Amino acid sequence: MKTVCFGEIMLRLSPPGFERFLQSPQFVATFGGGEANVAVSLATFGCESHYVTRLPANAIGDSAVKSLRAEGVRTEHIVRGGDRIGVYYAESSASQRASQVIYDRARSAIAEMTPGTVDWATVLSGAKWFHCTGITPALGDNGAACAKEALEAAKAAGATVSMDLNFRKKLWTEKKAQSVMRPLMASVDVVIANEEDIQSVLGFEVHGTDVTTGALNLAAYKATAAEVARTFDCALIAITLRESHSASDNGWSAVIYDKATGEFQRSQHYDVRLVDRIGGGDSFAGGLIYGLVSGKSPIDALRFAVAASALKQTIPGDFNRVTVDEVERLVKGDGSGRVQR
Repeated sequence: MKTVCFGEIMLRLSPPGFERFLQSPQFVATFGGGEANVAVSLATFGCESHYVTRLPANAIGDSAVKSLRAEGVRTEHIVRGGDRIGVYYAESSASQRASQVIYDRARSAIAEMTPGTVDWATVLSGAKWFHCTGITPALGDNGAACAKEALEAAKAAGATVSMDLNFRKKLWTEKKAQSVMRPLMASVDVVIANEEDIQSVLGFEVHGTDVTTGALNLAAYKATAAEVARTFDCALIAITLRESHSASDNGWSAVIYDKATGEFQRSQHYDVRLVDRIGGGDSFAGGLIYGLVSGKSPIDALRFAVAASALKQTIPGDFNRVTVDEVERLVKGDGSGRVQR
């Protein structure tokens, strides 16, 4: 089960525990990024997971590559070049205090990469799945051009293509996102999103839903998912449902729409006490891709994805570090948290 993910891995700097920025004069340094997080999940679940990016040929770039290799990700197609790795500062949330993310990623190595840099025919040879997100095109004209090249190459290679819309308002406007992303959808088979992503990136509103209060309108989700599938001829639309009771406590579930059958199904629901929600959506994407590429039905893949992401949000850092067995136990109902002896 060869899978390929393409995007930016960044250096993550966070205060210890739940401190504010520089409350103590130190940061905890790790690595993460949307597509890299998915690649790690897929490697952990047993896929032959390849990751493609561009990193500077210096000690920090080397450390980023080593962090991926340590999780079992194949890194031989990573391009070395450019002057800097993107950085983001992440402050953890608690109770009624929201988390904060500050980007320092302008002119990063991948943002300056140009089409033709990657030999996509070689990278995608034998690949069953290709994954990208809306973050890479948001990095600028080069990022958008490279994402387009990769998506079209994956489609031509016969891989199933997934796109996590992942709108980042600190990187671009809704108008710009829609002008760039809507044409890219011609190469996409599986859409992964939340209701805010669908509205901001594709321009489809989910009526009767409020992300701040957690109000959900499932009929509106079905109608919107069907419209997205019809407009862009996508096979599956998976939408995560987060009920934000506070920064520490969320309801977590998801829905999936199958264009071929017209079926719209909802997963199981979890009440999650959050440790680190960053990477939660990526772990959902990784779980969904693993489920589908390993032969699960759409609803079973969705249930696996929701359980995987619920578990990830209890783990500090970007990467999900749970096994297939741990996820399957939760899917089957073992959410007690009892010590495993």
